[in-house]
Amino acid sequence: MAYKVLAIRDRELKQNQREISIDEIAKELGVEKEEITLCLDAIQQPISLQEPVYGDGNENIYVLDQVKDKKNTDELWAENITISEAMKKLNDKEKMIIGKRFFEGRTQMEVANEIGISQAQVSRLEKSAINHIKRIYK
Repeated sequence: MAYKVLAIRDRELKQNQREISIDEIAKELGVEKEEITLCLDAIQQPISLQEPVYGDGNENIYVLDQVKDKKNTDELWAENITISEAMKKLNDKEKMIIGKRFFEGRTQMEVANEIGISQAQVSRLEKSAINHIKRIYK
């Protein structure tokens, strides 16, 4: 499939001196555009993370410097497991409130209105859930 796509791109470039879009290629081949993208990705030459992408003679910047994942560090992974395990130990109402408050970013008033209790009750349940988690992991 990838070689068919490349042949179509080359033909279009030679005949019309323009780059053909992925949508046009997908339509010509009768496939979804995601399939075109996937097959082109599959034939890309891999590069080393140690490959320099910029250098001024003194210092180089490597591919690794450009793709470093600050979001999925080992520390964050461990924290997520701990939080997940702690959530399992809460009752259903506490899980729901903690989930809405801290994972969905809702206010106490929004949670209260959504589940039909007062904001004060949400506050008490939230505090109780947090204390429960603290007791578990002391």
